[in-house]
Amino acid sequence: MWLIIIISLLVDQVWGEPRRFHPLVGLGRWITSIEKRFYPSKQDNNAALIAGLTGWLLAVIPIMLPVVWIDHLVDGVWHGLLAILTLYLAIGRKSLVEHAHRVYLPLSKGDITQARQQVAMLVSRDTDQLNTSDISRATCESVLENGSDALFAALFWFVVAGIPGVVLYRIVNTLDAMWGYRSERYLYFGRVAARIDDVMNWIPARLTALSYALAGLHWQTSKNTCRAALQCWWKQGRSWKSPNAGPVMAAGAGALGIRLGGGGIYHGRHVASPVLGIGRTASTADIQHACTLIQRATLIWLAALLIITWVLS
Repeated sequence: MWLIIIISLLVDQVWGEPRRFHPLVGLGRWITSIEKRFYPSKQDNNAALIAGLTGWLLAVIPIMLPVVWIDHLVDGVWHGLLAILTLYLAIGRKSLVEHAHRVYLPLSKGDITQARQQVAMLVSRDTDQLNTSDISRATCESVLENGSDALFAALFWFVVAGIPGVVLYRIVNTLDAMWGYRSERYLYFGRVAARIDDVMNWIPARLTALSYALAGLHWQTSKNTCRAALQCWWKQGRSWKSPNAGPVMAAGAGALGIRLGGGGIYHGRHVASPVLGIGRTASTADIQHACTLIQRATLIWLAALLIITWVLS
């Protein structure tokens, strides 16, 4: 299993996400078609809740049944190759770093207009009026949060439940990304999707927060950095609107020695949020630092998985 993970990460590093025919694109279209078919025409909270549950089941079951069947049918080398392909398609480490770099490059050159356009592809807040610090903060938040969602949680569920586990996680996470909003449209329709994603991400998010704390950038003061990250996770993480994003971003901000959160403009309205982390405000260079933190946390995960594999062998 450890070798499969290594190869999958190397394939992702070399090729990144497929430019065409990515399964997640097809999954997104499938979820959209389900929403169009089952979203209730009348405003009824109970009907929306039931429709959301029905839609969730229809999105998951038709995919998971053949996945489980194929996982049991294939063995040997072919199963290993299938596992590598599945995990490669489920993780998005290189894509995440590339998106962050597309924000960093224009920002480092003073092209704030281009930086705003690029960060708009990472976050849901309004970006037209963001300054350099706001853009840096938003990008760091996205990198840290999506490091958990796009990489570490996928690795966790692959280790726990193999191919079916990582496929189920990716479907659940995509459903949450599309339906798991607290807006008027999705408050009830997307509630099942949001809650199941919270459950599946609970353990991976806290393992990610721990790995961020251990992967603090300043190794010469690693004890203080780690302590600060753990304190931010414990004291601030629970105050965030998401039970999993809060600990991840708080620990990451503490490890980087910067402050994140504090709110933003969404659909023309300022939405307040708690401050996460400690120290100075985020700067352009911190985008690179956040990406480095992801890389070091990845090495920590690989080392831990190698030890676990050796102990269990």
